[in-house]
Amino acid sequence: MGNYILAIDQGTTSSRAIVFGKDRTIAGVGQKEFTQIFPQDGWVEHDPEEIWESVLWAIKKAIREAKIEAKDVAAIGITNQRETTLIWDRQTGKPIHNAIVWQDRRTAAYCAKLKKAGHEKVITKKTGLLLDPYFSGTKIKWLLDNVKGARKLAAKGQLACGTVDSFLIWRLTGGKVHATDATNAGRTLLFDIGKNQWDAGLLELFDVPAALLPEVKDCADDFGVTEPGLFGAAIPILGVAGDQHAATIGQACFEPGMMKSTYGTGCFALLNTGADMVRSKNRLLTTIAYRLDGKTSYALEGSIFIAGAAVQWIRDGLKLVKQASETGPLARSADPSQNVYMVPAFVGLGAPWWDAEARGAIYGLTRNSGPAEIAKAALEAVCYQTRDLLQAMHRDWKGGGDTVLRVDGGMVASDWTMQFLADVLDAPVDRPVILETTALGAAWLAGAKAGVWPGMEEFAAGWAKDQRFEPQMDAAERKRKIKGWDVAVRRTLLQ
Repeated sequence: MGNYILAIDQGTTSSRAIVFGKDRTIAGVGQKEFTQIFPQDGWVEHDPEEIWESVLWAIKKAIREAKIEAKDVAAIGITNQRETTLIWDRQTGKPIHNAIVWQDRRTAAYCAKLKKAGHEKVITKKTGLLLDPYFSGTKIKWLLDNVKGARKLAAKGQLACGTVDSFLIWRLTGGKVHATDATNAGRTLLFDIGKNQWDAGLLELFDVPAALLPEVKDCADDFGVTEPGLFGAAIPILGVAGDQHAATIGQACFEPGMMKSTYGTGCFALLNTGADMVRSKNRLLTTIAYRLDGKTSYALEGSIFIAGAAVQWIRDGLKLVKQASETGPLARSADPSQNVYMVPAFVGLGAPWWDAEARGAIYGLTRNSGPAEIAKAALEAVCYQTRDLLQAMHRDWKGGGDTVLRVDGGMVASDWTMQFLADVLDAPVDRPVILETTALGAAWLAGAKAGVWPGMEEFAAGWAKDQRFEPQMDAAERKRKIKGWDVAVRRTLLQ
């Protein structure tokens, strides 16, 4: 058996594969973007075949760059964009429709109908989630109801459904394994996170046949082996976790009270609450942080739908910059006397507001406002939203102690953004040496299961800080800025 670990990080806008050495150093990387499909306002889809091809390309590129062969890889860990939903034919392996992406809002009216009928309370009690189009359950129902012949095929047991991890496992193992892990299952609206099982009552409510669903395993478990013909050797798949849970693991947030926030397409903050399944009174989610050796650790989660996607919009939509990295220096050059706020509700607002119908807005524009002020407002919006999540978490969980936020994701490379985040939070922000924490978490799950990487305590001890950002903003200035943000959000919600 080899000593290398391959992490597949299948994200919202690109698929990445990273080969890690035994010492956790990165030996090879492959990354490929894929098409974002917007059929209607608020609808977001991906082509499953394009995702699959991008994953294969990224894996082969990473192995090639690492100058190794497939036989040198001890195990594969998979992490994925959560909630994005697919249904495929068990006989052919072909998807019956494009994947419906987590950002998609097409089931908003259905969610409102269920909420009006009084179903949200029992759903939240069992799943820790809210009734929102974000989650997979209503997406599965939509596919079954709207793809011709789907329900008939599902009734015959001919179809399989799952999140992206399940689809990749199916394809990688040549259709031999239909499985997911507890973190991904817990984001479907169909899984009881206290009992750790699919819930018959929820399946009936959403009209989803149990035969469609994958087997639910621990995050570090046997998910089968890859078909030898794909990469030249059969490689065990030994770790799976949704992206935010993998990042929590990669940031070594194993103790209750530890918190991480990932800044990718969206922003997702998780606070580890250990064995305590905290019920939020502030519209946060209760979720499975990870499940190892049959033991579940829970977390409070705040979900922001648009973070890095706002920067992507500035680059691709407004064409104000050519590279996303230009937004930090551009924001630094903005006129400090202007008070421009962007509320990036392009696909609704997530926690703690949960307004699926809200849409993006920019406030405070003057004749002197330009690209610098808009870029600054986009970066600041991510920080303000993180503060809103942190405040809600502190109201829900009385674990005590001061918060130090561990951050990761593409946006944290911007020193300007991280300093503003610390200023708005009035709390330290720690950026790790290894920024690829999502892939690192998936790699640790697989590597530890394979016996190549160390256990939890030794892995956590190896977490290293690159830089700590301490708050520097004057308290009065912080209060003034946050007040302006609160007004902007209220105005957006009232639209």
